[in-house]
Amino acid sequence: MLRILAFACLLLTPMLAASQTLSDLTQQETSSGLKDALVQAANSAVQQLGRPGGFSNDSQRRISLPGHLGTAARTMKMMGMGAQVTQLENSMNLAAEAAVPNAQALLVQAIQNMTLSDARSILSGPQDSATRYLDSSSRPALRTALLPVVSEATAQVGLAQQYNQFAGQAARYGAIQSQDASIESYVTEQALNGLFAIMAEQEAEIRNNPAAAATSLAKKVFGAR
Repeated sequence: MLRILAFACLLLTPMLAASQTLSDLTQQETSSGLKDALVQAANSAVQQLGRPGGFSNDSQRRISLPGHLGTAARTMKMMGMGAQVTQLENSMNLAAEAAVPNAQALLVQAIQNMTLSDARSILSGPQDSATRYLDSSSRPALRTALLPVVSEATAQVGLAQQYNQFAGQAARYGAIQSQDASIESYVTEQALNGLFAIMAEQEAEIRNNPAAAATSLAKKVFGAR
């Protein structure tokens, strides 16, 4: 009988461990597990978008001209007049791909600066709450880091100056938003939007499937209910 009870306890041990709740974890475990998962998501997003074709070959992330300029560009392409438009859009995507790797260190730093209370509230929030937190806390610094790289890349394309002149006029008439009147600013914001969108997808995947986390501590934290 004692052997049967001992065997039953062995069977129940992993089941009891798996039924942990967040309240069973220490604050340090919660924080460290969340940070592990976010670093994983950040690295994955940078690797996916910061390679050749990361933006241009992704139909969801490819950067096109904004607002009514985009509508006009699509019409020009259909009429066989889109060579310059295609050249400009290609240069925008190449610029974004070149800039994104510069976000990696800043993202990791922002993740490591997250407080224990931040981590606890983020874990109990929506599926993209960690990504939202990073977006709001680190976007200004990321913008500052990426903008010079984007500016250097777009400066090599003569059409960039033409875009800024034309888009500036378009913004005055409400054809595009004022922040999109500079190709450098527009591409930088689109690059950041793409980066955080991928991170949100990664975060949701880990929340829904803790086994997808890269570290045992992250698995433990996201497996808790």
